[in-house]
Amino acid sequence: MDISIIIVNYRGWKALAECLESIEIIISKTFTFEVIIVDNFSKEGQFPVFKQKYSKFTFIENNGNNGFSNGCNFGANIASGNHFLFLNPDTKLTLRALETLLETTVSHPEIGILSCLQINENKVFYKQNNLFPALGRFFGISRSLYRKLNKAKLEKRFNNNNDLFYPDWVTGAVIFISREWFNKIKGWNEDYWLYFEDVDLCKKVCNLGGKVAVTRKATIFHQHGGASRLNVKTKALTKTEVIISKHVYISDQFSTGIQLYLHTLLILGVLSEKLFLSLLSVFLFFIPKLKVNRLMLKNLSVYYLNALRKQTWISPRAMNYLKTKA
Repeated sequence: MDISIIIVNYRGWKALAECLESIEIIISKTFTFEVIIVDNFSKEGQFPVFKQKYSKFTFIENNGNNGFSNGCNFGANIASGNHFLFLNPDTKLTLRALETLLETTVSHPEIGILSCLQINENKVFYKQNNLFPALGRFFGISRSLYRKLNKAKLEKRFNNNNDLFYPDWVTGAVIFISREWFNKIKGWNEDYWLYFEDVDLCKKVCNLGGKVAVTRKATIFHQHGGASRLNVKTKALTKTEVIISKHVYISDQFSTGIQLYLHTLLILGVLSEKLFLSLLSVFLFFIPKLKVNRLMLKNLSVYYLNALRKQTWISPRAMNYLKTKA
């Protein structure tokens, strides 16, 4: 088997149906592929329906909503392909994209992770000039300042006409990696429940001398926010996990002194912001978005108390946290 396409789903059935329909029409005479869908225990009754409707694909149900990293690793463990394509359910795949990803990876063994251009429903291409978080550009203001000060250098790096360009990391929505590289970096890091796991994956490849690349010779449709448009409570949860994953990344990637500095700035910044917006929401209760901040303040308070008590930054939802309790 040449390629195993691995899709992790959680209650994104409508988008998943469109994704699978785009894959169903792909026929290749030059390579073989399989499709594995890992459902993170959506519990909506759709799993058996999809399993029957798309019977030529492999469906496996996880034992809980164990996070994106765990779902990807779960799928990879049963995959038989020499290459893995980790694909979001809110994307649409084409034969051209699949061929290009495979051909480019084979002809460029120095590339550990490959992605391609992504376009949304408004015909807007996603920006993929991603840089690894660093001491001088970890937060929004410092990151913007860094990009302004290094504008010419970054434009030369990303705004060329070459078939390939090389960001520090690519989004987990479209990640093509050989089995050899996947085994070398020991898969996805299950310290992360959601967010920053793709940054971590690319960092591991770069640390071992591999390159992260994007090919301009292929484009995949990726619906903007298609897998995460849920209710206020869910939005607060996912936004909280963004903050938690930042703490995990800091603890995994920086020295002790820098960790202390970044953790402190992040805690002070996010708590002061959420406290202010939560107080504001009392008076502007008719603005639903402000309610998200109250829920985030509650979630983060619980998280920080737990982190202090358990001496770990890992999200209580992440599999590596749950393994420490076992």
